[in-house]
Amino acid sequence: MAKSRNVVGASTYQNIKRDIIFGDLAPGSKLKLEGLRERYSASMSTLRETLNRLASEGFVDALDQRGFFVTPVSREDLIEIANLRVLLECHALRLSVANGDTDWEGNLVAAHHKLHLMEQKMLDGDDSQKEDWKRYDWEFHLALIEACGSRNLLSLHAVLFDKYLRYQMLVLTNRGQVAVEEHKEMFDAALARDVDRAAQSLQAHIEGGLEHTLAAF
Repeated sequence: MAKSRNVVGASTYQNIKRDIIFGDLAPGSKLKLEGLRERYSASMSTLRETLNRLASEGFVDALDQRGFFVTPVSREDLIEIANLRVLLECHALRLSVANGDTDWEGNLVAAHHKLHLMEQKMLDGDDSQKEDWKRYDWEFHLALIEACGSRNLLSLHAVLFDKYLRYQMLVLTNRGQVAVEEHKEMFDAALARDVDRAAQSLQAHIEGGLEHTLAAF
């Protein structure tokens, strides 16, 4: 029975977080427990636990006497998230490129292949699978840094990446061929074990994405 409750709690957390990231729950909107109970078929206790967890990660604001709200967005917050991504992700990438084994290389090749195929679809005008595109984008970035050897670093990066993704989904744009080429450059540099080139390419990629998102914000 406890295991069943844990599964329900996990799925509720994933569903609410997904809806915040993809904008189905709008920034600043109030999260009324009764409405959430109907929408996600979850108990009040599960919802409170989930919302408090999302508040600890920065996706929800828990305000005394006022309840829960989706965390608002701002240009300043986006800039801070992007700068933190540069710090954490570039550090993790340097460690990963230095430490990665053959399995790491194989996972990276597979992740880049999936992302590249989806990017080609989008370049051809088919943007009907944006959620899959962003999942493949996440899997590629994770594959780059997965051999860093630090679970804490990977955990922090995952939260930051989701926060950054939320802003990307709000403006619903992509950088087309430029981003495709940046991903290929990171991929090639990582496989060549060129730590400096890989980190520089990643930083340029994040900063380019920031400029693009700010312009469309």
